[in-house]
Amino acid sequence: MRKSRGASIEFSMIWESEYAVHNERRFITRVNFWRDLFPGRMGEAAEALLPGERCRESFAAGRLVLPFTTDGIVRFKEKCFESQQGYHSLLPRIGRFYPQGIAWTAFGCFRGNMNPFRIIGIENDTVIADTNHPLALYPVTLEATCVERRAAFEERGGMCHDISETVTSDGPGMQVPYPGIKTNFYSVYPFRRQNENEDVFFYGVPRFVNHLDETASNLIGGIYSKALVSGSKVLDLMSSWVSHLPDELEQCEVVGLGMNEEELAANKKLYGYVVHDLNESPLLPFTDDEFDAVICTASVEYLVRPLEVFKEIGRVVRQGGLCIITFSDRWFPGKQILPWSGLHGFERLGLVLDYFHKSCLFENLHTETVRGYLRSSDDRQRDKTAFSDPVFAVWGSVKEKEAL
Repeated sequence: MRKSRGASIEFSMIWESEYAVHNERRFITRVNFWRDLFPGRMGEAAEALLPGERCRESFAAGRLVLPFTTDGIVRFKEKCFESQQGYHSLLPRIGRFYPQGIAWTAFGCFRGNMNPFRIIGIENDTVIADTNHPLALYPVTLEATCVERRAAFEERGGMCHDISETVTSDGPGMQVPYPGIKTNFYSVYPFRRQNENEDVFFYGVPRFVNHLDETASNLIGGIYSKALVSGSKVLDLMSSWVSHLPDELEQCEVVGLGMNEEELAANKKLYGYVVHDLNESPLLPFTDDEFDAVICTASVEYLVRPLEVFKEIGRVVRQGGLCIITFSDRWFPGKQILPWSGLHGFERLGLVLDYFHKSCLFENLHTETVRGYLRSSDDRQRDKTAFSDPVFAVWGSVKEKEAL
Protein backbone atom coordinates (compact mmCIF):
# COMPACT_ATOMS: atom_id res chain seq x y z
CA MET A 1 0.00 0.00 0.00
CA ARG A 2 1.29 3.46 -0.95
CA LYS A 3 2.63 5.71 1.81
CA SER A 4 1.97 9.45 1.55
CA ARG A 5 3.60 12.46 3.14
CA GLY A 6 1.61 15.26 4.66
CA ALA A 7 1.81 18.51 6.57
CA SER A 8 -0.24 21.19 8.28
CA ILE A 9 0.05 24.33 6.16
CA GLU A 10 -1.25 27.87 6.33
CA PHE A 11 -1.87 29.27 2.86
CA SER A 12 -1.90 33.05 2.44
CA MET A 13 -3.40 34.53 -0.70
CA ILE A 14 -2.13 38.10 -1.04
CA TRP A 15 -3.63 40.51 -3.55
CA GLU A 16 -4.07 44.23 -3.99
CA SER A 17 -7.00 46.38 -5.03
CA GLU A 18 -7.19 50.15 -5.39
CA TYR A 19 -8.66 50.21 -1.88
CA ALA A 20 -6.28 48.08 0.19
CA VAL A 21 -3.78 45.24 0.37
CA HIS A 22 -5.57 41.99 1.17
CA ASN A 23 -4.39 38.78 2.81
CA GLU A 24 -6.66 35.72 2.96
CA ARG A 25 -5.16 33.12 5.30
CA ARG A 26 -6.52 29.58 5.13
CA PHE A 27 -5.22 26.80 7.37
CA ILE A 28 -5.40 23.17 6.22
CA THR A 29 -4.67 20.65 8.96
CA ARG A 30 -3.91 17.67 6.74
CA VAL A 31 -2.34 18.44 3.39
CA ASN A 32 -1.63 15.29 1.38
CA PHE A 33 1.15 15.91 -1.15
CA TRP A 34 0.24 12.84 -3.19
CA ARG A 35 -3.51 13.36 -3.43
CA ASP A 36 -4.12 17.11 -3.14
CA LEU A 37 -4.13 19.41 -6.17
CA PHE A 38 -1.74 22.38 -6.16
CA PRO A 39 -1.56 25.31 -8.59
CA GLY A 40 1.62 25.86 -10.60
CA ARG A 41 4.70 24.42 -8.90
CA MET A 42 3.36 25.03 -5.43
CA GLY A 43 3.09 21.35 -4.55
CA GLU A 44 6.76 20.55 -5.09
CA ALA A 45 7.92 23.64 -3.21
CA ALA A 46 5.53 23.09 -0.29
CA GLU A 47 6.50 19.43 0.09
CA ALA A 48 10.13 20.44 0.66
CA LEU A 49 9.29 22.88 3.48
CA LEU A 50 10.33 22.35 7.08
CA PRO A 51 8.27 23.81 9.97
CA GLY A 52 8.49 27.60 9.90
CA GLU A 53 9.66 27.74 6.28
CA ARG A 54 7.58 29.20 3.49
CA CYS A 55 7.38 29.36 -0.27
CA ARG A 56 5.43 31.59 -2.62
CA GLU A 57 4.32 31.78 -6.22
CA SER A 58 2.55 34.53 -8.16
CA PHE A 59 -0.37 33.93 -10.50
CA ALA A 60 -1.90 36.14 -13.17
CA ALA A 61 -5.57 37.13 -13.01
CA GLY A 62 -7.80 34.22 -13.96
CA ARG A 63 -5.32 31.50 -12.94
CA LEU A 64 -6.54 30.49 -9.47
CA VAL A 65 -10.16 31.21 -10.42
CA LEU A 66 -11.92 31.17 -13.77
CA PRO A 67 -11.03 34.20 -15.90
CA PHE A 68 -13.52 37.03 -16.30
CA THR A 69 -15.91 36.65 -19.24
CA THR A 70 -18.69 38.87 -20.52
CA ASP A 71 -20.87 35.74 -20.59
CA GLY A 72 -20.82 36.00 -16.79
CA ILE A 73 -22.88 39.21 -16.98
CA VAL A 74 -26.55 38.21 -16.81
CA ARG A 75 -29.68 40.35 -17.17
CA PHE A 76 -33.01 39.28 -15.73
CA LYS A 77 -36.35 40.77 -14.78
CA GLU A 78 -36.49 42.12 -11.24
CA LYS A 79 -39.60 40.02 -10.59
CA CYS A 80 -37.31 36.94 -10.75
CA PHE A 81 -35.56 38.18 -7.59
CA GLU A 82 -37.46 36.46 -4.77
CA SER A 83 -37.43 39.20 -2.14
CA GLN A 84 -39.44 37.31 0.45
CA GLN A 85 -37.12 34.87 2.21
CA GLY A 86 -39.05 33.21 5.02
CA TYR A 87 -39.96 35.93 7.51
CA HIS A 88 -37.46 38.36 6.01
CA SER A 89 -37.78 40.71 3.07
CA LEU A 90 -34.62 41.06 0.99
CA LEU A 91 -34.33 43.97 -1.43
CA PRO A 92 -31.88 43.97 -4.36
CA ARG A 93 -29.10 46.49 -3.67
CA ILE A 94 -26.47 47.61 -6.16
CA GLY A 95 -23.01 46.29 -5.35
CA ARG A 96 -24.29 43.57 -3.01
CA PHE A 97 -23.88 39.79 -3.34
CA TYR A 98 -26.73 37.27 -3.27
CA PRO A 99 -26.97 33.49 -3.76
CA GLN A 100 -28.12 32.53 -7.24
CA GLY A 101 -30.96 30.53 -5.69
CA ILE A 102 -32.73 33.82 -4.89
CA ALA A 103 -33.19 34.28 -8.65
CA TRP A 104 -33.26 30.59 -9.55
CA THR A 105 -35.65 31.01 -12.48
CA ALA A 106 -33.26 33.53 -14.08
CA PHE A 107 -30.15 31.40 -13.57
CA GLY A 108 -31.79 28.04 -14.28
CA CYS A 109 -30.65 26.54 -10.99
CA PHE A 110 -32.13 25.12 -7.80
CA ARG A 111 -33.46 27.40 -5.06
CA GLY A 112 -30.74 26.11 -2.76
CA ASN A 113 -27.90 27.21 -5.06
CA MET A 114 -25.48 29.29 -2.96
CA ASN A 115 -23.12 30.34 -5.77
CA PRO A 116 -22.95 34.13 -5.52
CA PHE A 117 -23.82 36.82 -7.99
CA ARG A 118 -23.36 40.56 -7.62
CA ILE A 119 -25.88 43.18 -8.66
CA ILE A 120 -24.02 45.77 -10.73
CA GLY A 121 -27.03 47.67 -12.02
CA ILE A 122 -30.81 48.00 -12.00
CA GLU A 123 -32.38 49.57 -15.09
CA ASN A 124 -36.13 50.03 -15.00
CA ASP A 125 -37.31 46.51 -14.11
CA THR A 126 -34.12 44.72 -15.20
CA VAL A 127 -31.36 43.53 -12.86
CA ILE A 128 -27.80 43.34 -14.20
CA ALA A 129 -25.80 40.67 -12.39
CA ASP A 130 -22.17 39.58 -12.51
CA THR A 131 -21.61 35.87 -11.84
CA ASN A 132 -17.83 35.99 -12.35
CA HIS A 133 -15.67 35.20 -9.34
CA PRO A 134 -14.95 38.48 -7.47
CA LEU A 135 -11.21 37.74 -7.81
CA ALA A 136 -11.37 37.13 -11.57
CA LEU A 137 -9.69 40.46 -12.43
CA TYR A 138 -6.93 40.35 -9.80
CA PRO A 139 -3.45 38.78 -9.91
CA VAL A 140 -2.59 37.06 -6.64
CA THR A 141 0.42 35.69 -4.80
CA LEU A 142 0.00 32.42 -2.94
CA GLU A 143 2.25 31.72 0.02
CA ALA A 144 2.52 28.43 1.92
CA THR A 145 3.91 28.29 5.46
CA CYS A 146 4.64 24.88 6.95
CA VAL A 147 3.26 24.66 10.49
CA GLU A 148 3.93 20.96 11.11
CA ARG A 149 5.32 18.02 9.15
CA ARG A 150 3.34 14.80 9.37
CA ALA A 151 4.93 11.35 9.31
CA ALA A 152 4.42 9.20 6.21
CA PHE A 153 1.17 7.26 6.42
CA GLU A 154 -0.52 4.49 4.47
CA GLU A 155 -2.83 5.84 1.78
CA ARG A 156 -6.38 4.58 2.34
CA GLY A 157 -8.32 7.14 0.33
CA GLY A 158 -10.04 10.23 1.65
CA MET A 159 -10.76 13.83 0.81
CA CYS A 160 -8.78 15.63 -1.86
CA HIS A 161 -8.08 19.34 -1.43
CA ASP A 162 -8.00 21.52 -4.51
CA ILE A 163 -5.79 24.22 -3.00
CA SER A 164 -6.83 26.89 -5.51
CA GLU A 165 -10.50 26.30 -4.77
CA THR A 166 -9.98 26.11 -1.02
CA VAL A 167 -8.19 29.46 -0.71
CA THR A 168 -10.50 31.33 -3.11
CA SER A 169 -13.90 29.92 -2.11
CA ASP A 170 -16.65 31.42 0.02
CA GLY A 171 -15.86 35.09 0.00
CA PRO A 172 -12.41 36.37 -0.98
CA GLY A 173 -12.83 39.38 -3.27
CA MET A 174 -16.27 40.33 -1.97
CA GLN A 175 -14.77 43.02 0.27
CA VAL A 176 -13.96 45.47 -2.54
CA PRO A 177 -16.47 47.51 -4.55
CA TYR A 178 -17.23 46.58 -8.14
CA PRO A 179 -15.19 48.73 -10.57
CA GLY A 180 -16.93 52.07 -11.01
CA ILE A 181 -19.81 51.20 -8.65
CA LYS A 182 -20.41 52.18 -5.02
CA THR A 183 -21.90 49.43 -2.89
CA ASN A 184 -25.25 50.41 -1.41
CA PHE A 185 -24.67 49.78 2.29
CA TYR A 186 -26.36 52.95 3.52
CA SER A 187 -29.98 52.83 2.37
CA VAL A 188 -30.86 53.83 5.96
CA TYR A 189 -28.36 55.84 8.02
CA PRO A 190 -27.85 56.13 10.96
CA PHE A 191 -28.21 52.37 10.98
CA ARG A 192 -31.21 50.80 12.66
CA ARG A 193 -31.33 47.72 14.86
CA GLN A 194 -33.96 45.15 15.71
CA ASN A 195 -33.56 46.00 19.40
CA GLU A 196 -33.81 49.78 19.55
CA ASN A 197 -34.05 49.96 23.35
CA GLU A 198 -31.44 52.22 24.93
CA ASP A 199 -28.05 50.55 25.14
CA VAL A 200 -27.52 51.71 28.70
CA PHE A 201 -30.17 49.22 29.84
CA PHE A 202 -28.94 46.33 27.70
CA TYR A 203 -25.29 46.72 28.68
CA GLY A 204 -26.05 47.71 32.26
CA VAL A 205 -25.91 44.05 33.28
CA PRO A 206 -22.32 42.69 33.25
CA ARG A 207 -21.75 39.75 30.92
CA PHE A 208 -18.52 37.94 31.66
CA VAL A 209 -18.68 35.82 28.52
CA ASN A 210 -16.15 35.12 25.79
CA HIS A 211 -17.29 36.46 22.43
CA LEU A 212 -14.64 34.41 20.59
CA ASP A 213 -13.24 30.94 21.02
CA GLU A 214 -9.69 30.61 22.36
CA THR A 215 -8.10 29.96 18.96
CA ALA A 216 -9.77 32.98 17.34
CA SER A 217 -8.82 35.16 20.30
CA ASN A 218 -5.17 34.09 19.95
CA LEU A 219 -5.24 34.75 16.19
CA ILE A 220 -6.55 38.27 16.82
CA GLY A 221 -3.85 38.72 19.45
CA GLY A 222 -1.33 37.74 16.78
CA ILE A 223 -2.62 40.46 14.45
CA TYR A 224 -2.31 43.03 17.24
CA SER A 225 1.16 41.76 18.12
CA LYS A 226 2.44 42.23 14.55
CA ALA A 227 0.96 45.73 14.19
CA LEU A 228 1.43 47.35 17.61
CA VAL A 229 4.63 48.39 19.36
CA SER A 230 5.26 47.66 23.03
CA GLY A 231 5.06 50.84 25.09
CA SER A 232 2.38 52.43 22.91
CA LYS A 233 -0.65 54.18 24.33
CA VAL A 234 -3.65 52.24 23.03
CA LEU A 235 -7.37 52.96 23.16
CA ASP A 236 -9.40 49.75 23.40
CA LEU A 237 -12.67 50.94 21.88
CA MET A 238 -15.94 49.30 22.98
CA SER A 239 -13.96 47.27 25.49
CA SER A 240 -15.18 44.85 28.15
CA TRP A 241 -13.47 42.48 30.58
CA VAL A 242 -11.08 41.08 27.91
CA SER A 243 -8.87 43.09 25.55
CA HIS A 244 -7.40 40.25 23.41
CA LEU A 245 -3.93 41.83 23.60
CA PRO A 246 -1.05 39.31 23.82
CA ASP A 247 1.31 39.26 26.80
CA GLU A 248 4.21 40.64 24.74
CA LEU A 249 2.32 43.95 24.58
CA GLU A 250 1.95 44.17 28.35
CA GLN A 251 4.07 47.34 28.43
CA CYS A 252 1.39 49.20 26.46
CA GLU A 253 -0.68 51.78 28.31
CA VAL A 254 -4.18 50.60 27.44
CA VAL A 255 -7.25 52.75 28.08
CA GLY A 256 -10.64 51.11 27.70
CA LEU A 257 -13.87 52.73 26.57
CA GLY A 258 -16.97 50.63 27.10
CA MET A 259 -20.51 50.44 28.41
CA ASN A 260 -20.22 48.43 31.62
CA GLU A 261 -18.03 49.65 34.47
CA GLU A 262 -17.94 46.29 36.24
CA GLU A 263 -16.60 44.58 33.11
CA LEU A 264 -14.03 47.32 32.50
CA ALA A 265 -12.84 47.20 36.11
CA ALA A 266 -12.23 43.45 35.74
CA ASN A 267 -10.04 43.90 32.63
CA LYS A 268 -6.46 43.32 33.80
CA LYS A 269 -5.00 44.79 30.60
CA LEU A 270 -6.44 48.25 31.20
CA TYR A 271 -4.43 51.11 32.69
CA GLY A 272 -7.64 53.14 32.94
CA TYR A 273 -11.15 53.21 31.52
CA VAL A 274 -14.08 55.44 30.58
CA VAL A 275 -17.76 54.48 30.51
CA HIS A 276 -19.23 56.02 27.37
CA ASP A 277 -22.08 55.21 24.95
CA LEU A 278 -20.89 55.81 21.38
CA ASN A 279 -24.39 55.33 20.00
CA GLU A 280 -25.62 58.13 22.24
CA SER A 281 -22.62 60.36 21.48
CA PRO A 282 -20.00 59.37 18.87
CA LEU A 283 -17.61 62.06 20.19
CA LEU A 284 -14.67 60.46 21.97
CA PRO A 285 -13.86 62.03 25.38
CA PHE A 286 -10.14 62.37 24.61
CA THR A 287 -7.81 65.08 23.33
CA ASP A 288 -6.36 65.30 19.82
CA ASP A 289 -3.45 62.93 19.08
CA GLU A 290 -3.72 61.31 22.51
CA PHE A 291 -3.17 57.71 21.35
CA ASP A 292 -0.68 55.76 19.27
CA ALA A 293 -3.34 53.27 18.23
CA VAL A 294 -7.00 52.29 18.55
CA ILE A 295 -8.20 48.70 18.59
CA CYS A 296 -11.78 47.47 18.47
CA THR A 297 -12.52 43.77 18.88
CA ALA A 298 -15.82 42.04 18.05
CA SER A 299 -17.86 45.22 18.54
CA VAL A 300 -17.89 47.35 15.39
CA GLU A 301 -21.18 45.75 14.34
CA TYR A 302 -23.02 47.61 17.13
CA LEU A 303 -22.20 51.15 15.94
CA VAL A 304 -25.23 52.97 14.53
CA ARG A 305 -23.13 56.00 13.45
CA PRO A 306 -19.78 54.44 12.55
CA LEU A 307 -18.78 57.18 10.09
CA GLU A 308 -18.82 59.77 12.86
CA VAL A 309 -16.92 57.43 15.20
CA PHE A 310 -14.20 56.82 12.60
CA LYS A 311 -13.79 60.57 12.17
CA GLU A 312 -13.21 60.75 15.91
CA ILE A 313 -10.70 57.89 15.81
CA GLY A 314 -8.72 59.84 13.23
CA ARG A 315 -8.74 62.83 15.58
CA VAL A 316 -7.54 61.12 18.78
CA VAL A 317 -4.83 58.98 17.10
CA ARG A 318 -1.54 60.67 16.24
CA GLN A 319 -0.31 60.99 12.68
CA GLY A 320 0.97 57.61 11.51
CA GLY A 321 -0.82 55.82 14.35
CA LEU A 322 -2.99 52.78 13.71
CA CYS A 323 -6.65 51.88 13.87
CA ILE A 324 -7.26 48.11 13.88
CA ILE A 325 -10.78 46.66 13.70
CA THR A 326 -11.30 42.92 14.21
CA PHE A 327 -14.50 40.90 14.30
CA SER A 328 -15.94 37.44 13.72
CA ASP A 329 -19.39 36.00 13.05
CA ARG A 330 -20.89 36.16 16.55
CA TRP A 331 -22.75 39.06 18.20
CA PHE A 332 -25.55 39.91 20.62
CA PRO A 333 -28.69 39.17 18.56
CA GLY A 334 -30.81 42.25 17.99
CA LYS A 335 -28.12 44.77 18.90
CA GLN A 336 -26.16 44.47 15.64
CA ILE A 337 -26.95 47.01 12.92
CA LEU A 338 -29.61 45.70 10.54
CA PRO A 339 -27.41 45.32 7.44
CA TRP A 340 -24.84 43.24 9.35
CA SER A 341 -26.55 39.86 9.70
CA GLY A 342 -27.74 39.97 6.08
CA LEU A 343 -24.21 40.45 4.74
CA HIS A 344 -21.72 37.74 3.84
CA GLY A 345 -18.71 37.79 6.18
CA PHE A 346 -16.50 39.23 3.45
CA GLU A 347 -19.13 41.88 2.67
CA ARG A 348 -18.96 42.91 6.34
CA LEU A 349 -15.23 43.27 5.81
CA GLY A 350 -16.03 45.54 2.87
CA LEU A 351 -18.43 47.59 4.97
CA VAL A 352 -15.78 48.23 7.64
CA LEU A 353 -13.22 49.01 4.92
CA ASP A 354 -15.72 51.56 3.59
CA TYR A 355 -15.86 53.22 7.04
CA PHE A 356 -12.12 53.86 6.75
CA HIS A 357 -12.45 55.22 3.21
CA LYS A 358 -15.42 57.47 3.91
CA SER A 359 -13.63 59.11 6.84
CA CYS A 360 -10.83 60.24 4.45
CA LEU A 361 -8.43 60.13 7.41
CA PHE A 362 -6.57 56.84 6.84
CA GLU A 363 -4.03 55.41 4.41
CA ASN A 364 -2.05 52.17 3.92
CA LEU A 365 -5.21 50.14 4.38
CA HIS A 366 -5.10 46.37 4.83
CA THR A 367 -7.65 43.61 5.25
CA GLU A 368 -6.87 40.17 6.62
CA THR A 369 -8.99 37.06 7.07
CA VAL A 370 -8.13 33.84 8.89
CA ARG A 371 -10.12 30.64 8.45
CA GLY A 372 -9.69 26.91 8.89
CA TYR A 373 -7.93 26.71 12.26
CA LEU A 374 -9.31 24.25 14.81
CA ARG A 375 -10.89 24.95 18.16
CA SER A 376 -8.93 23.86 21.23
CA SER A 377 -9.58 20.30 22.37
CA ASP A 378 -11.40 21.46 25.53
CA ASP A 379 -13.68 23.94 23.73
CA ARG A 380 -17.31 23.33 24.72
CA GLN A 381 -18.49 24.06 21.17
CA ARG A 382 -16.14 21.56 19.53
CA ASP A 383 -18.85 18.90 19.35
CA LYS A 384 -20.85 21.30 17.13
CA THR A 385 -17.97 22.48 14.94
CA ALA A 386 -14.29 21.62 14.99
CA PHE A 387 -13.36 24.89 13.33
CA SER A 388 -12.50 28.08 15.15
CA ASP A 389 -14.49 31.28 14.62
CA PRO A 390 -13.36 33.04 11.43
CA VAL A 391 -11.33 36.21 11.96
CA PHE A 392 -11.76 39.39 9.92
CA ALA A 393 -9.52 42.44 10.31
CA VAL A 394 -9.16 45.88 8.74
CA TRP A 395 -6.47 48.38 9.67
CA GLY A 396 -4.87 51.55 8.45
CA SER A 397 -2.67 54.42 9.59
CA VAL A 398 -3.74 58.02 10.19
CA LYS A 399 -2.76 60.36 7.36
CA GLU A 400 -0.51 63.37 7.74
CA LYS A 401 -2.56 65.77 9.84
CA GLU A 402 -1.49 68.91 7.96
CA ALA A 403 -2.83 67.36 4.77
CA LEU A 404 -6.28 66.72 6.24
